[in-house]
Amino acid sequence: MSYKPVTVTQLSTYLKQIFDAEELLHNISVVGELSGYSNVRGTAYFTLKDAGSALSCVCFTATEFVGFKNGDSVIVVGTPRYYVKGGKLNFNVTHIEHYGESVLYKQFLELKSRLEALGYFESSHKKSLPQNIRRIGVVSSEGGAVIQDIINVRTRRNPNIDIVLYPVKVQGDGAEVEIANAIQALDEYDVDVIVVARGGGSMEDLQPFNTEIVATATYNCKKFIMSAVGHETDYTIIDFCSDMRAPTPSAAAELLCDNISDKKEHVLNLVSLLNKSIINYYENKFNGLHIAKNALDKAYDYMIQDTLSVENRVIEAFIKAFKNYFEIKQIELNHKVDLLGKLNPNEVLKLGYSTIRTSKGYVTSKSDVGVGDEIEVSVKDGSIMATVVDVR
Repeated sequence: MSYKPVTVTQLSTYLKQIFDAEELLHNISVVGELSGYSNVRGTAYFTLKDAGSALSCVCFTATEFVGFKNGDSVIVVGTPRYYVKGGKLNFNVTHIEHYGESVLYKQFLELKSRLEALGYFESSHKKSLPQNIRRIGVVSSEGGAVIQDIINVRTRRNPNIDIVLYPVKVQGDGAEVEIANAIQALDEYDVDVIVVARGGGSMEDLQPFNTEIVATATYNCKKFIMSAVGHETDYTIIDFCSDMRAPTPSAAAELLCDNISDKKEHVLNLVSLLNKSIINYYENKFNGLHIAKNALDKAYDYMIQDTLSVENRVIEAFIKAFKNYFEIKQIELNHKVDLLGKLNPNEVLKLGYSTIRTSKGYVTSKSDVGVGDEIEVSVKDGSIMATVVDVR
């Protein structure tokens, strides 16, 4: 079999002529996600992609891209061009605009304003970051890089912290319901904090985190909850409702996982400080003991020198005090003897007084006796028996 080959240039030129001649491909609009953007001397190079394929694009006026970033959904206007020298197809872009974002952004602002009026963003409602976190609950996709990033940071900083993943859809239909349910479930589970995380994406991709159901679940969460959604420049409704926002999922893990190396260094510093304190304490005590010993030696010398005179003064003072004590006690005793003497009934009878008794007892009133009663009258030298003949 014989072939009639063509050169690479001939084939490339033919392909270029096909694209140039096809009027239907001139100034067409293509929708996709902006990716891999770079600016080289005023010329923008990027890729327009969707779930199925990617298209290399070039725009010779990079100023068209002010206000755009990787991940945005855009509509570009241009013409496909085949470059013979490089053997490459590029889509030459002459205009770019956001796709669908205007409507979503308007909805975002309206929901943000309404939730702000309801107090969802109040700083007084936000909880403080707990200390000594031992278990982190993560709401994110099971198969994405986000959970692996969080685990990697945890392992590097503090492998003693547990990670509990509640897998959910992070974009698409029904994602917001799964996210809200996951927040409520982890709020009742044994975790110290909750992180809601996903990687970056377009506004459409992040839409589940801009819904009222997720905002309400976040606001009502009793545990500390942190949002880590998108890139650092991406802001969603959950960022305003959460207790704290992290710019990325990895940054969230950095904030929540104390560095165990720092803790070890802190403990070692404390031990070193304690050792120094103990040494200083005993040095001070030893110095104090030495000073006290010297003072005691001096005092002992003085005491020995003055012992005899001190003993004599003590004995004299003791004898004097003892003598004074007994003199006082003798005076008190004499006074009490005199008092007892005056109170003696016999002494009273000597003064001319007498006592009268019946069989019932002493008579102190005329009502104590009656006519005919036998009475005994006691005087100083004896008793007189008598019978009552009259009571007046």
